[in-house]
Amino acid sequence: MNVDAVRDRLASVSDPDLGDDIVSLGLVNAVDVDDDAGVVRISLALGAPYSPTETQIARDVREALSDTDYEVDLSASIASDVAADEDVLPGVENIIAVASGKGGVGKSTVAVNLAAGLSKLGADVGLFDADVYGPNVPRMVAADEAPRATGDDTIVPPERYGMKLMSMAFLVGDDDPVIWRGPMVHQLLTQLVEDVQWGELDYLVLDLPPGTGDTQLTVLQTLPLTGAVIVTTPQDVAVDDARKGLEMFGKHDTNVLGIVENMSTFRCPDCGSTHDIFGTGGGEAFAAEHELPFLGALPLDPAVRTGGDGGEPVVLEDGETADAFRVMTENVADMTGVVRRREASRRSR
Repeated sequence: MNVDAVRDRLASVSDPDLGDDIVSLGLVNAVDVDDDAGVVRISLALGAPYSPTETQIARDVREALSDTDYEVDLSASIASDVAADEDVLPGVENIIAVASGKGGVGKSTVAVNLAAGLSKLGADVGLFDADVYGPNVPRMVAADEAPRATGDDTIVPPERYGMKLMSMAFLVGDDDPVIWRGPMVHQLLTQLVEDVQWGELDYLVLDLPPGTGDTQLTVLQTLPLTGAVIVTTPQDVAVDDARKGLEMFGKHDTNVLGIVENMSTFRCPDCGSTHDIFGTGGGEAFAAEHELPFLGALPLDPAVRTGGDGGEPVVLEDGETADAFRVMTENVADMTGVVRRREASRRSR
């Protein structure tokens, strides 16, 4: 078997999102046939580790060569201007911001469960609580261990549920208010990005503060975001503010991975009936209006609040609510892959 024969077989593998085969799309970086070792080495332009779609593409590649006598050795790599460059977080493959136009929509809950869900899939994950004025992430994952400093003044983040964590809450007292102006916020966020030993990560999830202020501007100007997730609740007031967040990311040419509708329905634990406390379908309609992916509807469930207060992300549990958060996590990972593969395909042509 030679390289051309391998590529002919790979042309039978389709990318379900980009609508063509992986060879025509330029998603096959390299093929090497080692006859002596009986190995075919294939490098694919896949950029969202553990996403269901990219996992299936890898399976399809192996299946395309399954009737040969060769072992298939797969690797994945995308060199990208949306991935971290040499100067900013060089070991982080994907940076995903979780944002909302207003407070009170459960943005931090989504960010924590997204990060925990990605970690549960098997990914190496960091969770950066960038909500300087209202940091809640340490409580939501029961992180009692503080970061420690090394001899060269870098910061080693604590870990919880397989995630590396950093938050303003580690640096101030529990009851101390943070009263800082924009330049101070910029300096702090820059330091927490550059001086923290994040290491090699598949995903770094950023929990942004609500709104469109100094912190968001610093993040957009400093970090090479792969994309953003916008969180809203179904009611019109929240959707109206979500539009502001969408506009902010649009002005900075940041990919929006999709919309999450939180607190979608309430299922009564006593009678089992469902109630649309905050209306219904607002987030999904917002996504459709702007031709964005709808990443999932998350129920209003007391278990989510209990998990947040108790430091146990609900995505790690069993049940319908946990399943909804897992579906959201997988959809975010899949859309991350779409962004990365689309860019790789564009550059190859």
